[in-house]
Amino acid sequence: KPIFQDLEFNTMLPRVMTLASGAAVPENTITSTSGGSQLSMFGGGETATVERKVMSPEHVRYTLVDTEDQRNELAAKLAGLPEFALVAVTDEAENFDFTLTHVAFATAPGEAWYMPVTKGGKELKAVSAVLKDPRIRKAGHNLKYTVLALRKHDIDLGGVLFDSLLAHYLIEPEASHDLSVIANQYIGYTLQSETSEMVSYCEEVDVVLQLRPRLTKELEVRRHSLLMRDVEMPLLTALAAMESEGVRVDEGVLKKMSDSLRTDIEQAQQQIFKLAGMEFNIGSPKQLGEVLFDRLKLMEKTKKTKTGQYATGEDILAKLADEHEIARKILEYREYEKLRSTYVDALPRMVSRTDGRIHSDFRQAVAATGRLSSNNPNLQNIPIRTEKGRLIRGAFVPRDKNFLFMSADYSQIELRIAASFAKDATMIEAFRNKRDIHTTTAAKVFKVEIDKVTPDMRRKAKEVNFGILYGSTAFGLSQNLNISKSEAAEIIESYFKEFSAIKRYMDDSINMAREKEYVETILGRRRYLRDINSRNITTRGFAERNAINAPIQGSAADIIKIAMVNIHQWLNREKLKSRMILQVHDELVFDLHRDEQDIVKSKVIELMKSAVILDVPMEVEVGVGKNWLEAH
Repeated sequence: KPIFQDLEFNTMLPRVMTLASGAAVPENTITSTSGGSQLSMFGGGETATVERKVMSPEHVRYTLVDTEDQRNELAAKLAGLPEFALVAVTDEAENFDFTLTHVAFATAPGEAWYMPVTKGGKELKAVSAVLKDPRIRKAGHNLKYTVLALRKHDIDLGGVLFDSLLAHYLIEPEASHDLSVIANQYIGYTLQSETSEMVSYCEEVDVVLQLRPRLTKELEVRRHSLLMRDVEMPLLTALAAMESEGVRVDEGVLKKMSDSLRTDIEQAQQQIFKLAGMEFNIGSPKQLGEVLFDRLKLMEKTKKTKTGQYATGEDILAKLADEHEIARKILEYREYEKLRSTYVDALPRMVSRTDGRIHSDFRQAVAATGRLSSNNPNLQNIPIRTEKGRLIRGAFVPRDKNFLFMSADYSQIELRIAASFAKDATMIEAFRNKRDIHTTTAAKVFKVEIDKVTPDMRRKAKEVNFGILYGSTAFGLSQNLNISKSEAAEIIESYFKEFSAIKRYMDDSINMAREKEYVETILGRRRYLRDINSRNITTRGFAERNAINAPIQGSAADIIKIAMVNIHQWLNREKLKSRMILQVHDELVFDLHRDEQDIVKSKVIELMKSAVILDVPMEVEVGVGKNWLEAH
């Protein structure tokens, strides 16, 4: 089923599901609404009957609302409903500069309204009260975009919200969440591919309104109702507020960085040419491979790509870097090029003309683990392991002189979750007494006193601590630490002997996944592992690693989501000027008003620590500064 959904085999999916259920496949699977045929489909382990249908114009009532009387009629109709579906339609302007052009509403199956909105948004006045009404439920698909568009007109969508995209994400996290796929799967509806804009958006909200009860039932079957109601939907509102705020960047700082990087790139290029004894196109994998392996003969056993070229990826160059200066210089050259093109020169082009700020799009329904993803720009990928990469954060600054930057970061959250899940006494005790966990691990694994742990021992222990959670093998550990496979195997064996509870947790996670074909986070978010019982050892191994890591990584995502919801609601309740503006992995970033430093700092720490109570206490590191680099 998920394969068909990903490939969007929308027509074939119900037929195959019917065959799987043992029922006869109707000859005519798609008909008009006036004469639908019945098909069996699977949903949450149960067989449900779905009627196949496409839109039949004579059976729908889609109305253009372009007069004041019609708008008032629509507003009166909406006011008398317990729920309606809606979607905001905008132009395609980039960088958060979009303008609202229409709003479509669905009031009943087959009944929808399409309301044009002019630049000033005066047409919204008629429906503003019902949009804000906390008593009326609202549904949509990718509802955050609609919330953002309405916020531009000072309208906060009120009432209990339901997003069919997020509901399906909880039900099938790794499937396609495209509305056409979901409609086909749950209500047997085929969206029109060629139709007018008005009909397209009316059809969208019509389908969403019909999907809401089906998806709600599916959430209940999988015990995801509370996760949807208390985490994902409130988070949608918090993210919309965060994205509306945006973040300011200092374009002058970026310009200086760009000039500096251009000099660094030119210097690195000249050094590479000198070491190679010739000039060539460093950006061409073909030419680079020929220089490194035909001309300089840096490796005896070379790898080649499918096209027959030498492999010159980062992993290959990193192995060569210790012995060959040219490999080090090429890695430097690539880092500078990526920093300049992906961030330093790109960020100014993403600044909104409306408010001079950057508005990243934080998406909830991308990562199967539950983690948020950041797009346009992807702030989560800004490199922080290198000095020049970290400097990019120095360009992110407070909104004005009355504000500072504040960063609040969970400390080693995944290790704390692992210790809590595994109930490992040694790790729990180390965290409770605020001892360095990697030093504690090194002392146990290498059988020395804590004060005898060397930096190299700690480095190896840190790699093991994180590597184990990600299913690292002796081979993987040997590669990461640049040690022999036998030494890596000894370290892992010693680790499991000293931390037997961690080993037991790993084995139990795999066994439970084999039985259920899914694992769950602390809040019950599921990651389906349909390959856990595969006969293919590589495929099965990948699923086993996910069985160990997904509950930990997913629980970390759950925890920071709860913290974000609580912080957002607290800031609003207290009517504070400080704003949450970014989320990056386990870190939250704020525009902190100078007058609110003490209250916001202490409350954010409290709300992050108490988001979920574990056997291991959460620790939050907070920094304040004139930019993101200083704060972090």
